[in-house]
Amino acid sequence: MTAAAMTSPAMDPAEAGRESGRRNLSFAVIGAGMSGILSSIKLREHGYTDITIYEKADGLGGTWRANTYPGVACDVPSVLYSYSFAPNPEWSHRFAAGAEILDYLEGVATSNGVQESIRFGEEVVRCDFVDGRWHLETSLGAHDVVDVVIAATGVLHHPALPDIEGLASFGGRTAHTARWDPTVPIDGQRIGIIGTGSSAIQMVAAIADRVQALSLFQRTAQWVMPQENPAYTEEETRVFRDDPAVMTTLHEDISEMFANGFSNAVVDAESDGIRMIEAACVANLEDSVADVELRERLRPDYRAACKRLVVSPDFYSAIQHPNAELVTDSIQCVEPEGVRTVDGRLHELDVLVLATGFRVDRFMRPMEVVGPDDTRLSDLWARRPTAYMSIAVPGIPNFFMLNGPNGPIGNFSLIEVAELQFAFILQLVDRIRSGECSLVSATTRATEAFEATRVEAAKKTVWATGCRSWYLDDRGVPAAWPWTFQRFREVMAEPNVDDFHLTG
Repeated sequence: MTAAAMTSPAMDPAEAGRESGRRNLSFAVIGAGMSGILSSIKLREHGYTDITIYEKADGLGGTWRANTYPGVACDVPSVLYSYSFAPNPEWSHRFAAGAEILDYLEGVATSNGVQESIRFGEEVVRCDFVDGRWHLETSLGAHDVVDVVIAATGVLHHPALPDIEGLASFGGRTAHTARWDPTVPIDGQRIGIIGTGSSAIQMVAAIADRVQALSLFQRTAQWVMPQENPAYTEEETRVFRDDPAVMTTLHEDISEMFANGFSNAVVDAESDGIRMIEAACVANLEDSVADVELRERLRPDYRAACKRLVVSPDFYSAIQHPNAELVTDSIQCVEPEGVRTVDGRLHELDVLVLATGFRVDRFMRPMEVVGPDDTRLSDLWARRPTAYMSIAVPGIPNFFMLNGPNGPIGNFSLIEVAELQFAFILQLVDRIRSGECSLVSATTRATEAFEATRVEAAKKTVWATGCRSWYLDDRGVPAAWPWTFQRFREVMAEPNVDDFHLTG
C-alpha cells in the first residue's frame, strides 16, 4: 500500500491554536488497535497534539495482532473494513486475512506518525479524576495527568476459558485462538477444537487437509452463511490504484448495501431480509452436506443470525474431509491423553485448541476508573456494563469510549462505527477546547432513558428469538444496538446537548 493512499492530511497545530481562548488539551488514548489508531489520527487532524497512546501489548493492531490462529480472517468485506480516509487498493481478496489487516493497520499508523505517541508494553491500571483532570497509573508504575481519556480498548480482547474438568492436565499442547502460539504444531497432528464460533469454523477450514485427525467438539451447531471470497484481479487492483474515487464509491456502495441488507435485517426478527438470510443458510447446509446424519447434527435448532452469523465458503467441505470428525457428545473431562466425552470415548489428541471466544462484558476492565466523589466504574457496572450511546458513562466526565457497551457490534463494520463515534466525541471535546465548559459527562436521565428504549427495541431483534449467545447480557437481553444503522448515523451526527452535563 502506498503512503499516499493511507495518509490523512493533518491540521497545522500552530494554525489550530490561533484562536484566542482555546485550551491546549492533553489526551490519553488507551489501546493501539483499530480505534486507538483512529483516535490519534483524528485528534491530530483536528489540531490536538498532546496525545499519548498506552498499549499493554508489544505491538499495535489490537484484535488483529492478538488473533493469529490458522485461517483468521475478517467477515466484513475488506473495502468496508477500512478507514474511510485511508482506502487500500492492495486488498488481495474480498474478505481479508488477519495478517493482511494487521499490515494495513500498521501501514496507516506509520503513514500518519502514530507510533511516536505509543507507549508499548504499558497497561493503564487506574484512572483517578482529581481536581478536574485524569491521573493515570500504569503497570510500570508510571503516572500521567491528562484532560481527556479515550478508551479504545475494544470488545474482543479478554479470552473466555471453558470450565472443563481436567483441562490443565492435558499432556499435549493447549492454545486459545485469541492467544495463538505459532510454535504449536499442526501438520500431521491429532487436533481437537472446542467451540463452533467463527474462529473455530475458520480454523477447521484452514487445517482439515493438513492434520492426521481433526475433532471438532460441538456444543451448539451454527448457521453458516455461504460467501465466496474471490481474489481481486490485477486489473481491478490497477484501477483501485489509479483512481481512488473508484474505491471511495465502492466503499460507499458496500456500506449502503450492508446497512440496508444484513444490518437492518437482524434488528427486525420478522423482516423479509432475515427470512432471506435464513433461506440462504438452510440452502447452504442442505446443498453442501451429503450425509443425512451429519447434516442433521450440523443443523441448528434456532433461527439464523440469532447467534452471530458465521460466514464461510468452505467449512462444510472441510468438516466432511476424511480426516475430520464432528463430535456432538458432550465433553465429560480432559485427560492427559485427550478429551473424554460422556459416551465414555477418549479422543486422543496431540493439540487441544480452545476456540471459546471472549468475555465481552469486560471492555476496559480490570482497569479501575474513579470519577468525582469516588464514583467508581466498577460499582456502576457491577450488574452489567451500560453507557449513553455506547460512548459515555454518567458521573465519569471527560472519559469517552469507542465501541463501548450496547453499540452496533453485531451488525456492521466496527471501523465505520468508530469513525462515527469519534466524530461525535470530537464535537463534545471541542466545547472544552473553546472554553464553553471544562467537563462533559452524560446525564443519568438521558442514559437511563436510552437504556430503557434500547432494551425494549432489543426484544424485537433476531438475537432475542431463543438462542444462547455472547450478545445476551445477564438478563438475556441482547447487549447491542437494536435499531437500523441509518438511525445510528443520525444520532451520531450531532450530540444532543441536553443529554450532557457541560460544567466548569
